[in-house]
Amino acid sequence: MAVWEELQATVDALVDGRRGILAADESSGTIAKRFNTIGVESTEQSRRDYRAALLEAKGLGDFISGVILFEETLGQCSANGKLLAQVAANQKVVPGIKVDKGKGPLAGAAGDMITYGLDGLAERLREYKKQGARFAKWREVYPVSPHNPTELGLQANAEMLARYAAVCQAEGVVPIVEPEVLMDGDHSIERCAEVNEQVWHTVFHALYRHGVTLELMLLKPSMVIPGAQSARAEPQQVAEYTLRSLRRSVPAAVPSINFLSGGQGNEEASANLNALNKINNAPWQLSFSYGRALQQPALAAWAGRSENIAKAQGALLKRARLNHLAMLGQYCSSLERES
Repeated sequence: MAVWEELQATVDALVDGRRGILAADESSGTIAKRFNTIGVESTEQSRRDYRAALLEAKGLGDFISGVILFEETLGQCSANGKLLAQVAANQKVVPGIKVDKGKGPLAGAAGDMITYGLDGLAERLREYKKQGARFAKWREVYPVSPHNPTELGLQANAEMLARYAAVCQAEGVVPIVEPEVLMDGDHSIERCAEVNEQVWHTVFHALYRHGVTLELMLLKPSMVIPGAQSARAEPQQVAEYTLRSLRRSVPAAVPSINFLSGGQGNEEASANLNALNKINNAPWQLSFSYGRALQQPALAAWAGRSENIAKAQGALLKRARLNHLAMLGQYCSSLERES
């Protein structure tokens, strides 16, 4: 199979108008913090047990088309000896992999960050493919302040995303490009829109320069929402601002926009996605790639106990189904009260 055919087959499996992507790629440090909230020690065994429970939820593939895994998870097996990537594939959920190596300060651009991990990326992707991964994800973050992101921050982060995406496509791996504008701060929704447009314009200019085929990638952006220390915006306002900014910045050739939840609450993320899809005149699929907004109820239900696995799986499936309905513009808050 030619590389472009391989990429197209993966895009077709991920983008079907009704399913989204589960982000289960928390770093060891992040998942340790999540486990701490439920009184569970983060060990290789506990991380495996939790993520296996998520992937083994019967019917997950009805609402989830892909799962982003942490490198450790890609090499782990379930209790019955099956690779977790194969467990996902058996549910018709495409396995993917987080490939960036974390972030740090960007020299010369006070307040801005840069993500590491390009060295040896092609070689790592080849190994990940052997383990079953068909797509990848790379995240750059953009703090918002009166001075950030700087022009250097915009350009440097876009360059990293574009170089990563080009390497992925050369290796037959579909890239998810994730430029996350952070919620931290008291900025307005107007300021968030301004920053997102700057970010997306710069990213797509870089993708073009590096020859990335837009039809064979996915975008994982933030929604346009006020900072966490500002008053929350209503879903209709979030949808209007987000779609206006996307139309100004993102080419129609991109097949799917899978929003990150980025600190939104479970119900808030579903309501905002629903409002986006009720407008229903976008050239892209408007979907989700949520982490906490899908997993939090499942994590709380599990609490590290094997006897709670079925309850945790039910909680995950409920949130996945509600976000599936939000993709169709059919979500409403009253559904939250249903079991």
